[in-house]
Amino acid sequence: MTGENNSSVTRYLLLLATLLAVGLSVFQIWQGISAQLSAPVFRPVHLGWVLVLVFLVYPLVKEEHAGPKLYPLFRLIDLAMIVLSGWAAAQISVFDYDDISFLLDGLQMPDLIAGTVLVVLLLEATRRTVGMTMVIVAGVFILYALFGDVLPASVASKGFSLEEMIRFHIFSTNGVFGAPLAIAAGVVFIFVLFGAFLQVTGAGQFFIDAAFAVAGKYRGGPAKASVIASAALGSISGSAIANTVTTGALTIPMMKKLGYKPEQAAGIEAAASTGGQIMPPVMGAGAFVMAQFTGISYSEILLVSIVPAIMYFTCTLLYVHLMAVKLDLKGMSQTEQIRTVMAQGWHFLLPLILITALLLMSYSPVLVGIAGCAAILIAAMLRKHSRITIGKFFEGMKEGALMALPISVACATAGIVVGVVGQTGLGLQFTQFLLAMSGGYLWSVLLLIAVAAIVLGMGLPVTAAYIVLSIMAVPAMMDLGVSLLAAHMIVFWLSQTSNVTPPIALAAFAGAGIAGSKPMPTAVQAFKLAQGFFLIPAMMAFSTLIWTDGDTIWGYVESILATVALIGAFAGAIEGQWATRLGKALRVVLAAIAVVTLFIPHEYRIILVAIVAVLVVLDVLKHRRETAAA
Repeated sequence: MTGENNSSVTRYLLLLATLLAVGLSVFQIWQGISAQLSAPVFRPVHLGWVLVLVFLVYPLVKEEHAGPKLYPLFRLIDLAMIVLSGWAAAQISVFDYDDISFLLDGLQMPDLIAGTVLVVLLLEATRRTVGMTMVIVAGVFILYALFGDVLPASVASKGFSLEEMIRFHIFSTNGVFGAPLAIAAGVVFIFVLFGAFLQVTGAGQFFIDAAFAVAGKYRGGPAKASVIASAALGSISGSAIANTVTTGALTIPMMKKLGYKPEQAAGIEAAASTGGQIMPPVMGAGAFVMAQFTGISYSEILLVSIVPAIMYFTCTLLYVHLMAVKLDLKGMSQTEQIRTVMAQGWHFLLPLILITALLLMSYSPVLVGIAGCAAILIAAMLRKHSRITIGKFFEGMKEGALMALPISVACATAGIVVGVVGQTGLGLQFTQFLLAMSGGYLWSVLLLIAVAAIVLGMGLPVTAAYIVLSIMAVPAMMDLGVSLLAAHMIVFWLSQTSNVTPPIALAAFAGAGIAGSKPMPTAVQAFKLAQGFFLIPAMMAFSTLIWTDGDTIWGYVESILATVALIGAFAGAIEGQWATRLGKALRVVLAAIAVVTLFIPHEYRIILVAIVAVLVVLDVLKHRRETAAA
């Protein structure tokens, strides 16, 4: 009977979670349209709602691990946390900020308890959804703020009391309820909901089909289709891992069937899916945080990101092509005609065109996201074969809310880190430390930031890693002459690398599960295919690849050509292959060109571009002669 009772309880809790998830989506849309609630009210309500859902959906101990007798006890603990989450959020949301006596006399005991409880519950929710690493990172920063006065003078801070900490991080917009959560609760939630609607309406499948129709017939077709589909889907899905699983379920088996090794197939999908996070128009949650941190409009960030993003996917496609050439792979024998695919799904392009146009016109990103959600539903209803039922609609509302849970929790916890840096002045100390460690060389700073991004990414989500790195590392790059936007863009790109870089490459590991390959060799392949995440940010630092006021058209074009030459030279040096096999001497020359391109004065880069272009032409001509002779 215990097992039956547990099953009944589980069903009721899942039903409650579904109702609350749909309710959260409705609440977010209402707030986005009406903006009825002020930030000090809306953000605690959002976070409280999120915490309640986390403790419902992510149990303390799963039933299969707890056993039928202990499981109800663990669920009671979850229910207690749910009640405390609701109480703490309600207490904070009704706090009277007009009565400034709390600034002089401190918080009242109920408020202090509510703030402390919320922080503890937030860290527990972070452990369940994101992992222990982020809890440890946030915990270290909290301890530093509390006990910084007992540390050596070189790293010491004032040392704050618990009441001062809670007042700063909970009852202000500097910590938990700061910019990261503001972005997650506003813009990001709506665009995650948009991505959920893309899936339930069948728009996601349309993009995959279109990619296969465009690239499937060429050499290594399924792999190239994977890259194109991931560029389209990843830019709006919000998760490299989710995109790897979604598109990889179709593309990885087809790549294996064509002749790619399992680790290559999974690595290709992981590298392509991760690239979706830097592809306009949406670019994942971090781009919206960047707009908030820099004060630069999202439309400007979108525009300057287009060319580097295209270069990244060009780089990945180049490696995919070179793999196919080395393995002598062919294209797919049969593919759908592109006109047939477009005839079936052209209406799904309308919402993307709409949100891109509205973002470029500098409309509010929240309203643009809501317009996109409405547009995808309307577009689906235009054609009989794509119309969805009311059940599918509510499924999209539910899935959107559930997918947003880890993002909101991670951003709220990252807000603690941001708050401590501001409260203690740690950011200035870290900048000085970074400059001292690097010897004042920009390339050395970039190397240290890349290493830090990989280490942080082992336990933090991409957006959280970007937030932490940006507040610590951007000032150091700006001190060495990098513009504000370029510095943030470099950190944003490097923060993506943890998905494809050993030893913890989450997107690669997800692909390995589908391909049946070993995780570590898959991560190595993904790392090689995702070289653009390292090469292109380097060019952002050493050239004018990120357009800013004062740059010339020629300088921008020169930077683009130099980046293309760098990618081509590096690929030839690593793979030993262009149209033909490359000799060892030429590979050494190409490696040297790749390195020199970064450090040579910009007026001489065009010479290296010309050299690479000549070498490519000569290699193509050699390939044609060999083909004709055969």
